[in-house]
Amino acid sequence: MTATRHSDQEALRWAELPLAAGAVDRANALALRNVREVDTATSLLEHVIRHAEAGPDRPAISEGDRVLSYRALVGRVAAARDALLAEGVGPGDVVAAVGTRSTGTPVVFLALESLGASYLPVDTTWPADRVRDVLDRSRAALLVDYAENDNASGAARSAAEAERVAVLRLTSSATGGRQLPREPADRSLEARYTIFTSGTTGRPKGATVQHRGMLNHLWAKVVDLELGADDVVAFTAPLVFDISIWQMLCPLLVGGRVAVVDDATMRFPRWLIGALDTGDVTVVELVPTVVGWLVDEAKRHGGTPLSGLRHLLSTGEELHPAMAGRVLDALPHVSVVNAYGPTECSDDVTHHPVVRADLDRPRLPVGAPVINTSLYLLAPDADGRWRAAEPGETGELFVGGTGVGLGYLNDRDTTDRAFFRDPFDPGSPTGRLYRTGDLARFDQGLVHYLGRSDRQVKVSGVRMELDEIEAVLNRHPAVGNCAVVVSGDGEQSELVAHYSLLAQVTSDELQRVLSSALPPAMVPRRWREWDALPLTHNGKVDHRALRLAGPTSREDAC
Repeated sequence: MTATRHSDQEALRWAELPLAAGAVDRANALALRNVREVDTATSLLEHVIRHAEAGPDRPAISEGDRVLSYRALVGRVAAARDALLAEGVGPGDVVAAVGTRSTGTPVVFLALESLGASYLPVDTTWPADRVRDVLDRSRAALLVDYAENDNASGAARSAAEAERVAVLRLTSSATGGRQLPREPADRSLEARYTIFTSGTTGRPKGATVQHRGMLNHLWAKVVDLELGADDVVAFTAPLVFDISIWQMLCPLLVGGRVAVVDDATMRFPRWLIGALDTGDVTVVELVPTVVGWLVDEAKRHGGTPLSGLRHLLSTGEELHPAMAGRVLDALPHVSVVNAYGPTECSDDVTHHPVVRADLDRPRLPVGAPVINTSLYLLAPDADGRWRAAEPGETGELFVGGTGVGLGYLNDRDTTDRAFFRDPFDPGSPTGRLYRTGDLARFDQGLVHYLGRSDRQVKVSGVRMELDEIEAVLNRHPAVGNCAVVVSGDGEQSELVAHYSLLAQVTSDELQRVLSSALPPAMVPRRWREWDALPLTHNGKVDHRALRLAGPTSREDAC
């Protein structure tokens, strides 16, 4: 296997976006932008070293009862850097890393950053075939195994051996490496990490983010959430979910603390509330399903749970008004932030603090652009070229600015379908534009997410958006969670509604609610109630599992 060096990725020539006459001027006139100068060149490790010098005993990372100070963090990073250097890791190398969410995760990340290498997380639950595929597609130079339990990383090590990728075992006891070099170099253009996401072909695709995009996103969180040295951010996300990056790094940028929450705790709402309370967590980000579990447990808890929490961010899937209202009722002291963004653009590109007035909307806004982000709304014309979507019109969302990533690692064809030369901003820091595949509308400076363009389906000859059906169903106060999928093919296809309940209600009543708000063709005739909808490892609703499950026989046609 030939190892990838990311300098090859930077040399890509970007595809041209076919535009209708006048599209550039009109799209620029209607674009949403947010410009602010921040430092995206300095390494994150340099900030960590400065915090260690100013307050060496200040806690940097906590994991249960264990606390790692800033001085100890720098020592562990130095030891990991020495071990990586001994393996020949250098600038531009892609290095896979396998381990559980722990203090070891930011240690590995910072050690790789100090060498100019790129981090690629591998999930301990992935089957060996998927690990081999990711190692092969990424052309990883090395697999770093920092799992505390050998059983957790055994499949990944075996896959690495099969792909002839060297394995470096790092333990938490390794400390006291040589003094870390201070880094005046501009790291802006370095590839910082790659997250492999599911692809439409059934094979994963690796979205690569640059250092400047990552740092810009970290600063965006600092600015919009007003983060400082007294903040504690919960590290809750699976490591192959892009939000794990900011959760484990953003506190270290400002001298705050990362609070690691393990997978076992995430499975039990009562444990999660306990961990957030005992860890003095001030900021937590969760997918809407877990937000619902947390709110239900907070109501049962009594007293004032999560009294130290300032911000609760929802991401990964659409946050519905009813769910946001439940959070505001149960935790009135907490700011609820609706966040939206693609992995390909360094994570979130919009933030929206939810207010009571938003709860009367059919769908919540996802907000205004974060710093140094430009958002364009385009619609195809009759000739297949892109024009600016007019005010009030639905269009497809395109992202420009500092956060736009480098494309898909070693996958030029897929990159060319989603990444383009930016025709709108001659001064763009990246020169790139990303096509999200998401439908949206702009209104009063806010983005209103309207669903995935690839969730547009045709059933009984009628084209419709599945997200629109789910949005109406989620407004019913008895519905806890729901998803609508298409079962069957061609003329045999039909809509199936899957749902879980907060209170007793019949599928007949739910069907009547939809019938009063939607055209007949958009009302599912087949229903299935679940105690809890199946979820992916990232905590999102598993639509594939729902399509395979189908309706129950007793709830077939209503």
